[in-house]
Amino acid sequence: MHDTTALLIELGAIILALGLLGRLAGRIGFSPIPLYLLAGLAFGHGGLLPMNASEEFIATGAEIGVILLLLLLGLEYSASELVTNLKTQYPSGIVDFVLNALPGAAAALILGWGPVAAVALAGVTWISSSGVIAKVLGDLGRLGNRETPVILGVLVIEDLAMAVYLPLLTALLAGLSLAGGSLTLLISLGTVSIVLYVALRHGRLISRAVSSDNPEMLLLVVLGLTLFVAGIAQELQVSAAVGAFLVGIALSGEVAEGAHNLLAPLRDLFAAVFFVFFGLSTDPADIPPVIVPALILAVVTALTKIATGWYATRRAGIGVRGRLRAGGTLVARGEFSIVIAGLAVGVEPRIGPLATAYVLILVIIGPLTARWTEPIGRRFLRTPPPSGKPTSAPPAPTAPESTSTAATAS
Repeated sequence: MHDTTALLIELGAIILALGLLGRLAGRIGFSPIPLYLLAGLAFGHGGLLPMNASEEFIATGAEIGVILLLLLLGLEYSASELVTNLKTQYPSGIVDFVLNALPGAAAALILGWGPVAAVALAGVTWISSSGVIAKVLGDLGRLGNRETPVILGVLVIEDLAMAVYLPLLTALLAGLSLAGGSLTLLISLGTVSIVLYVALRHGRLISRAVSSDNPEMLLLVVLGLTLFVAGIAQELQVSAAVGAFLVGIALSGEVAEGAHNLLAPLRDLFAAVFFVFFGLSTDPADIPPVIVPALILAVVTALTKIATGWYATRRAGIGVRGRLRAGGTLVARGEFSIVIAGLAVGVEPRIGPLATAYVLILVIIGPLTARWTEPIGRRFLRTPPPSGKPTSAPPAPTAPESTSTAATAS
């Protein structure tokens, strides 16, 4: 009884604090994500007010938060749009890997951590945070912008690449034979292929089976299906986030719109819990010894992510302002980087604190670069500001139709 009471008090205090921080961020026109992270540091081990009773519950809530973020992101796009993005964005995915994985690998080798740690740190610096970026795009009203499908294309390639990278890293860390590592890789690739095939070929049937005029039934079925697929994907060494994203892709039409409206409040709640958990899992005392190399690595890879966004959007024929917005949006790292570092600490214990400090820096800077890279870059490049036309004005003839007035306003 005492444990239950402590759990309720801690959860109530955390959620209330999140609500107040969110209101504060809204009033000053700032993303609440960095404030959520700082709150997690304050409530976690070594913080000002450690909370232990609710830690396990918050860990589970954090996993659900990432799954819901990716599900609702998938609901924004159809399976055909996903395939088109993958076909057109794979050169950007290659550039993304080269520009952002190599600095991490080089840093590990310079620090003398060995080749396996180099592969792990390369993954930490390579993968952007789909969860943070999905939240930032929503906060800034950019889901309908021209550059957003390009950003999502890069993120999807990264997430799908994790289905190859994570099994390979796990095999390296465990010292498995070539046959054992190959089997793990084949299972993960087969799982992704099957789910993607079902989403492409039978998405309408899935939508029809899930559809319900009763909001309660629709909520239960969509949420249950998403958690089930995410769990199966994770069990088969595929990211749960990829599974949730593909469920969102498989649903379309009125079902997707209805599910989005029902799940958006749950997403906001559990996404906030995810960011708090990220802070809770970090001991502030571990950060100062690694802050200098983490800062150097963060600056270098923030610039390489901006370059990645610029390259990808330029290939899509998007203007300078959209290129700058895309590059700034891709800077944040998060959930995958922490997962990778957690796997690698057995081989190189120092990778944990470095990765934590690195991700904390970029997950705080990421929302800022998403907002400010365009206006700052516009000054350096001497690009003229928006013309000030009303948001209802039609787009330029070369621009495709936007799904949101935010696109024309920005």
